[in-house]
Amino acid sequence: MRVVYTDGHAVHAPKRFITRGAIVQSPERPERAEILFKAATDAGHDLIPSRTHGAGPVARIHDAGYLDFLENAWERWCALPDHADEIIPNVHSGRNMAQPPQHIVAQSGHYQADTACPIGEGTWKGALASSDVAVTAADMLVQDIEGGNRGAYLYALCRPPGHHAYADQAGGFCFLNNSAIAAQRLRDKGTAKVAILDVDVHHGNGTQGIFFERGDVQTVSLHGDPATYYPFFTGFGHETGEGEGAGCNVNYPLPQGTGDDAYMEILADALESVAAFKPDVLVVALGLDASEADPLAFCKITTEGFRRMGEVISKAGYPSLLVQEGGYISDQLGDNLAAFLGGFEGMRD
Repeated sequence: MRVVYTDGHAVHAPKRFITRGAIVQSPERPERAEILFKAATDAGHDLIPSRTHGAGPVARIHDAGYLDFLENAWERWCALPDHADEIIPNVHSGRNMAQPPQHIVAQSGHYQADTACPIGEGTWKGALASSDVAVTAADMLVQDIEGGNRGAYLYALCRPPGHHAYADQAGGFCFLNNSAIAAQRLRDKGTAKVAILDVDVHHGNGTQGIFFERGDVQTVSLHGDPATYYPFFTGFGHETGEGEGAGCNVNYPLPQGTGDDAYMEILADALESVAAFKPDVLVVALGLDASEADPLAFCKITTEGFRRMGEVISKAGYPSLLVQEGGYISDQLGDNLAAFLGGFEGMRD
């Protein structure tokens, strides 16, 4: 399998975040990508460095004011007296706050949805490098399809992840929505309909928000029940899209402890939803954090379960772009990626 990657992600190295009131080390560290890269290398996949695309493809998805904030926030933060070594918001623009924010402290609370997306000196460059991986892979897939290869597939090793990022807001370790950027790139290159299948254990709330009123990109997500799990406020079954997007958003909330067999049954149903949409290309938002060993554990998917997942998705037969989302440091992380990619590729040989 062709694996698109970058070393440029490493400049984004968040130190901490707040969970249940406790300040803890961020699990979204550069080591994640290093583990995934080693797993892909050890499995013999073809490694392809990403090309630089700048902010143009990103601006097709994200709000201009938000992008300006991400690019310049660190410099503005450093102008504050006694500033910390990361931007973590301590005030948020709540329901009863209507004044557009101007101060960097206020803007951080406006553009950062939670404390899991701290901004440091290298965040903008790292996030942009991650988006380059997604765009490079999307362009390669388009070239394959135009060349007559309808069975083409690639893996985009993106870090930081993206599916919690809205058009105008970061959240949940995510700043730029790589899966959405890839889907839009495919559309801009002539793909009529794109489906995004999100198998990360957390609901892809940003991706849903971006495409909720669009009928050209379907969003299908299998995730921990948001009644008790992040992101809490979205991901319920009744959220099906609006306007031109009515019926194009499908959520499958999963009970805590969901294991391999139950997951595969729901995945089969999700793929039926994808088939009904009749996409030209499938983007898989590939989270590995449904693992039984993940530090953010909610589901109980085994390494063999990830292999089965790859096989089932591959059998659907779509030209496919696998975009890395979550999946955090554990003894099984690299094995889970290798299993998924091996299962997927094994069905295409």
